[in-house]
Amino acid sequence: IIDGDNGVSLQDCMEISRAVEHQLDREEFDFSLEVSSAGATAPLDLPRQYHKHLGRILEVKTEALEVKGTLESVGAHEIVLSWKAREPKPIGKGKHTVRKEEVIPFSEIEKAKVVLKF
Repeated sequence: IIDGDNGVSLQDCMEISRAVEHQLDREEFDFSLEVSSAGATAPLDLPRQYHKHLGRILEVKTEALEVKGTLESVGAHEIVLSWKAREPKPIGKGKHTVRKEEVIPFSEIEKAKVVLKF
């Protein structure tokens, strides 16, 4: 499975497949080789993968929280997610919508993936 900062094309998959296949001897090894791109819902494992998902909704899990929000920014050591939540009004009855924001260090992220909209 391959990934790239600017996406992965079919041509990229073909070139890598051919390069690997030419390094292996079919007479010596019986093998099957499949080269594909990471799926749209594949977990984000490396900090560099977050940049291409700015503005998209992510589900992020840490030991302390699980949050779904829009990826607002990516720093050197953390990401910033924002979302809207309904909370009780500070004074009076009822609820109002508030904008929440969470700064999450890469070191605390256990799992992160893009949420697809249909």
